[in-house]
Amino acid sequence: MYQEHFGFQEPPFSIAPDPRYLFMSERHQEALAHLLYGIRGQGGFILLTGEVGTGKTTICRCLLEQLPEQTEVAFLFNPKLTAAELLATICDEFRIPCPDGISSIKIFTDKINAYLLEAHAEGRKTVLIIDEAQNLEADVLEQIRLLTNLETNQQKLLQIVMLGQPELLEMLRRPELRQLSQRITARYHLEPLTAAETAAYVRHRLNVAGVSRPLFPQSVVHTLFRLSDGIPRLINLLCDRALLGTYVQDQEKVDRKTLVKAAKEVKGTGHEKFPASISRAAGWVLGLLLLIGGSVAVTGSLTRPTDRTSTPSNPPAATELSHPSDASGVTEPLKKASGEYAPLVWPSDIPASRSELFSYQNLFRLWGVEFDPLKQGSACQFARSRGLRCFSGTGSLRDLRHLDRPAILTVYDDLGQEFFIVLTQLESSSGVVVLGDRVQPVTEQELVSRWRGHYLLLWRLESGDSGQEVDWLARGLGLSEGRETPGAAVVSFDDQLADRLKRFQLASGLVPDGIAGPRTLIQLNSRLYSDLPRLTNPVAGETR
Repeated sequence: MYQEHFGFQEPPFSIAPDPRYLFMSERHQEALAHLLYGIRGQGGFILLTGEVGTGKTTICRCLLEQLPEQTEVAFLFNPKLTAAELLATICDEFRIPCPDGISSIKIFTDKINAYLLEAHAEGRKTVLIIDEAQNLEADVLEQIRLLTNLETNQQKLLQIVMLGQPELLEMLRRPELRQLSQRITARYHLEPLTAAETAAYVRHRLNVAGVSRPLFPQSVVHTLFRLSDGIPRLINLLCDRALLGTYVQDQEKVDRKTLVKAAKEVKGTGHEKFPASISRAAGWVLGLLLLIGGSVAVTGSLTRPTDRTSTPSNPPAATELSHPSDASGVTEPLKKASGEYAPLVWPSDIPASRSELFSYQNLFRLWGVEFDPLKQGSACQFARSRGLRCFSGTGSLRDLRHLDRPAILTVYDDLGQEFFIVLTQLESSSGVVVLGDRVQPVTEQELVSRWRGHYLLLWRLESGDSGQEVDWLARGLGLSEGRETPGAAVVSFDDQLADRLKRFQLASGLVPDGIAGPRTLIQLNSRLYSDLPRLTNPVAGETR
């Protein structure tokens, strides 16, 4: 209806399964890497969880396209089955001949075992993919576990990929399912898009449909992110309805009022905000169509998304810090906040142009280091001279929780002017920030509304010098593996060390690529040292 008005070649938020609209975010790729690593290994269970609409089915489709050759796949889309029905369905999917009318679990199991042994002898892999696995009954899950007992001396004969909603994680914590949980060799939890990824997702769909101009202004995209909680399926629905409303008003761009009205119409209530967990009644088919059309997913984690609308009743304590004296004239100590939540507004008595300087000084101070840009120049070069490293990126608060280091955030005021703050503490729905010379508690909602995802943090590489980095990595991995005696010095990065690094990455929710990048080394730091500045459990005073 609105195609001609905006100049679209086709509806940009159609539910048609068009592969041109597929957009893999960084988190999507991380999840896919975990699944591929699990498939190519020798393990039994691989787990992918996430809220409805975050992209599990998209990941599954991409997995199918990248499976090794000679791989046979069986799909189970309807897990509401008995144990015998499950085995019968697996036989049907693998085209295993079975006598008519049988219902014996033993007969089905024997047939499947014979088939798997034959496939293994011929060099074929066999993979079972179970969608909506949170609907499986406990006895059926136990039967699935028993299937992984079918093995040779070297490897499992059947690899099982389970896709499910967060409830599946709760199920696997039950005592009676602990044996199954212990057999999961790769797992990943998809969370919704960040604000920056939401903007990129919308731009991608508009561009594919033939329009490159910004029909959704930046401030409107921020509102879209808040209304949808970054759930791709909701983004599709809201954008489509908002474009229709904009067309009816004969406008050229979507405004906030139209988007909010669209949200009310889509949800069917007067409430502006969607919950993090959307209705599951849409079903798998609608999810498949929308996800193939280009939904994206984010952030590997084993925890459920935070409810960004919640406001804590008790603000966290505002940490009082001493500010370094330097030649820039910033000599006043940091002022402790009142302990009440307030909007993120740069102090009127300090020029906003100095916010970046203040932020670097405050961040270095948390590491027990004095920083004077007039004397020491580039902050990141200075950091290296003090045994520190800079790491910058774009992500979400979940990413920062995972990295667990204080960070400089680039935020924006109501007029779109940027300034810099330091996030020093992060709790479930609130945090503590430093703005210039004062410390202030802040709600997560306020932080998300002002921040577009860019951050910079410091971390320490405990290696002495670059010549010792491989040895430090090997010793650190040894300690993380519970080896009290790290062993002899390691001077080369060989295949064995790479495999150990991949196992560590997998256990830490990272892409198991065997590359000792900043994210991996930061996680290793966190495992080995307790006295580092952290977001989730701030440590006062100097660090190692």
